[in-house]
Amino acid sequence: MYYLGVDLGGTNIAIGLVDENFKIVLKDKVPTGASRPTSDIMDDMAALCKSIVERAGITFDDVEYAGIATPGSVDPETGYVRYANNIKMENYPIADELKKRTPLKKVLLENDANAAALAEAKAGAGKGYSDLVMITLGTGVGGGIVIGGKLYSGFNYCGAELGHTVIEFGGRPCTCGRLGCFEAYSSATGLINMTKEKMIEYADSLMWELVDNNLNNVSGRTAFDASKKGDKAAKEVVDLYIKYLACGLTNMVNIFQPQVLCIGGGVCGEGDYLLKPLIQTIRRCEYGAATQTNFSQIKIAELGNDAGIIGAAVLGL
Repeated sequence: MYYLGVDLGGTNIAIGLVDENFKIVLKDKVPTGASRPTSDIMDDMAALCKSIVERAGITFDDVEYAGIATPGSVDPETGYVRYANNIKMENYPIADELKKRTPLKKVLLENDANAAALAEAKAGAGKGYSDLVMITLGTGVGGGIVIGGKLYSGFNYCGAELGHTVIEFGGRPCTCGRLGCFEAYSSATGLINMTKEKMIEYADSLMWELVDNNLNNVSGRTAFDASKKGDKAAKEVVDLYIKYLACGLTNMVNIFQPQVLCIGGGVCGEGDYLLKPLIQTIRRCEYGAATQTNFSQIKIAELGNDAGIIGAAVLGL
């Protein structure tokens, strides 16, 4: 049996055919064109589903269901996207609309961050474990919670907004309207903001050279790259970033005590340069550290850009 996983993003619609072993047999993508009418987006989504099934040499009778992972707030029970800003959907019956356009017998729906967490739990860093919390460090800080092998998102499906827990009371403004959110400090955006501030403070920092003296060229790698070359200002940025990230992740450990705490996002490409000091700080700060013998494993996500496809495809399993 096969499953279709649809990862609906603001930039691309990525769709994959996934087998019973959670392996992607065939995948493809088309531009979302998020400013277009929603019906046009759905037409392209349905056409790509049909194309992938045909190219795989199977029929829709071989596909048990399709799952859709989408940004925004969703209602998995009704298959409605309640609100998704970047794809302009509000109270939209996306599951039924895909069924209308294809021979699919069933279509499931989930928030994209939740779907990515489920993918890592089933087929990635948490494979073989029942409890996992995933934190994704991107433009914002996304979260997903898997307990007993099942997604947890609260009674209203709006839970797991882990990036909007406060780690600095009265701190930096967050896009959600609060001050001091985990997201404001530990996202790629937060890292870039801290890097720019430190560069303005240190006019002789190597970081200026790395960005051709243009603050608009600063990325999440700038401080890490300069720190590895011995730049004092850059090391201050990296140390501060790891301090805040460790604070937020320690909170997650203390709340959930998951078997696996999984982190994903571009900054995780720093590998041990990030992970080693991060784990040391978490181990020092987590509750009961002095007497604990069984710790949550801190792992980097394994599925990368395929997490949305795989997560959508395993929603019914």
